[in-house]
Amino acid sequence: MEYVYAALLLHKLKQDVSENNVTNVIKAAGVTPDEIRVKALVAALSEVNIEEALKAAPVAMASVAAAPTASGGSTAAAAEAKEEPKDEKKEEEALEGLSSLFG
Repeated sequence: MEYVYAALLLHKLKQDVSENNVTNVIKAAGVTPDEIRVKALVAALSEVNIEEALKAAPVAMASVAAAPTASGGSTAAAAEAKEEPKDEKKEEEALEGLSSLFG
């Protein structure tokens, strides 16, 4: 999990997700990096558009975060819940790309 977090951190900071950078982030976190995992992660991410995967991933989380509270409902949340099936294919495609990271 720390390897994926390292890659996400590097992406967020607009740094190259390279073996050296991932290794340095892992070391900075106080963990001895596994060279094989670093190589596998970097190789898997080279085929993934991280920005697109991140945009697709929060679709399910956004509807949970915007869910109605006990004090009342949100029309935006209701509209978003109705639109979810249309985005389901895109979400599934993004998850397939992410699943390649975990073997």
